[in-house]
Amino acid sequence: MCLSEKRKVMRYPFAAILIFVAALTGCLPGPTVNKGSRTITVYGFSIMKESLEKDIYPAFAEKWKRETGEVVEFNSSFAGSETITNQILQGAPADIAILSIEGDVQRLIKAGHVPTDWWSTAQKGIVNKTPFIILVRQGNPLGIKDFGDLAKPGVRVIHPDPVSSGGAQWSILAIYGSELKKSEASSGQKDLVRALSTLQAIWKNVISTPGSAREARTQFETGYGDALITYELEGLLMKQAGSPFDIVVPQSTIFSEHPAVVVDRNVTADERPVVEAFRNFLWSDDAQRAFVKNHFRSVTNETFNTENSEFATIEMPFMVDYFGGWAEAYPDIIEKIFRDQVKK
Repeated sequence: MCLSEKRKVMRYPFAAILIFVAALTGCLPGPTVNKGSRTITVYGFSIMKESLEKDIYPAFAEKWKRETGEVVEFNSSFAGSETITNQILQGAPADIAILSIEGDVQRLIKAGHVPTDWWSTAQKGIVNKTPFIILVRQGNPLGIKDFGDLAKPGVRVIHPDPVSSGGAQWSILAIYGSELKKSEASSGQKDLVRALSTLQAIWKNVISTPGSAREARTQFETGYGDALITYELEGLLMKQAGSPFDIVVPQSTIFSEHPAVVVDRNVTADERPVVEAFRNFLWSDDAQRAFVKNHFRSVTNETFNTENSEFATIEMPFMVDYFGGWAEAYPDIIEKIFRDQVKK
């Protein structure tokens, strides 16, 4: 068609002008056109802030612009995992939720916000992980070497609130599970009594329960308390900032694993491609390396974790699967043990 139009140009000069215009719109490839902009709203548990805002948002925005011509912008809200889940349940406009615990995903599923097959993605929906450690004052004046030392008389412990913080629930599993793992290693059996008594004794020394892991860190940084149980990531960020404290690595501790979900109820058909592309980008090599750079551990490639020389070696690590997954860990330990026996 374009060739025949060119022949007509030779015979009809006036028509040449019209055909030239048509050629620009129909026969010749046009320039890449910026199709506009997109906004993705992300609600994340408190310690996701640095890795997302510093590295992952910019990397995805650049990739999306290169591939589609569209500009992507992000709105974010960060708080304790239980808190942001409650906000979404109450109508907060999150497109993506990155949560501390799978139990919060289940709450969103129950309310119809997230599909039941959320886990049928890369790494079963888990985007990163990090072990739980103890932070103490510089020089470790109280000689704290493991979770059990936090039960000593006079030790003032900062611990986030399990009602609002997923990190707090991971911490409870870390303490309880570490005693089970150590007793199992030494005797061949899990000592349930020892695990309960250790958790009870530590909780008696808790002097403050902030709403999130990040709030707990801030409180500890102001000089309040003697010890803080938290994510390794928080300790490494504080060390990077030059805060005066030491990291104590327990002999046995849990690796927390963090799920990311699309909040279906808030995502339109037009928005879905970019929202799902961002969720999937979290498992890309670029994003996983960004997590490692910001002190999370990669879940897709253990080799990436060797790129961060600050990561501790855990002698006896375990995951929530040690308790049968969150479906059993929450009712059996967080509710029946912590809520009904320890907290009371």
